[in-house]
Amino acid sequence: MPRRPSFRDRAFVVRTYDFGEADRVVVLLTRGHGVVRSVAKGVRKAKSRFGSRVQPFVELDVQLYPGANLATITQADTVAYYGARIIDDFDRYAAACAILETAENLSYADLPDAALFDAISDALQQLQIEDNPTLVLDSFILRATEQSGWGLSLYNCANCGRPGPHSVFSPALGGAVCNNCRPPGSMDVDPEVLHTMWLIQNGHPASAEHAEKVHRATAAHLQWHIESGVKSLKIMEQA
Repeated sequence: MPRRPSFRDRAFVVRTYDFGEADRVVVLLTRGHGVVRSVAKGVRKAKSRFGSRVQPFVELDVQLYPGANLATITQADTVAYYGARIIDDFDRYAAACAILETAENLSYADLPDAALFDAISDALQQLQIEDNPTLVLDSFILRATEQSGWGLSLYNCANCGRPGPHSVFSPALGGAVCNNCRPPGSMDVDPEVLHTMWLIQNGHPASAEHAEKVHRATAAHLQWHIESGVKSLKIMEQA
């Protein structure tokens, strides 16, 4: 069987763990190849030629050589570094981790998703300047899940289509629901919460007045669709 040729791609590190004495397994979310499990050989040595670059919150240009189970990172160059205001701020750090973990859960191996990759880049840039990291995270979740086919109805009833605004949110039914359609376990929300979710889902600026309830509804929506859950969101809730 012929070996697959090496390839170059843009990538974000979404997860790492140590491997052997000096290597590290690096899970990459790439722009053109989806999720790629790779190994960075010798990266934990003090004289590693690219160890400091292969870390979260860095957009990389990587050269990868496919293997039977893991690709090998043979080159890694920094395209953009987003860690400056993230690593020293817990709220920004937690939001950034949740963005990367969510993206990994929405990605597949060998399936390119340029829109998702670009959404990560945009969200990490926004974390550098926005005062409410949670709204940045929620905007990313809503836009990324919509691109994945899990978009929410945030005005008309998601079940029967009755015109809104409504004051009930159901992750199971896909967004706002009228009182006639509300299932057990639904959330009572101010219609302005749903309006804020619509604004950030569509890339518009929004007030942080309802940020806490927006995040609660957005997190419930994501957790409904991702069976394994998102650990970073749980850490944020405990903080």
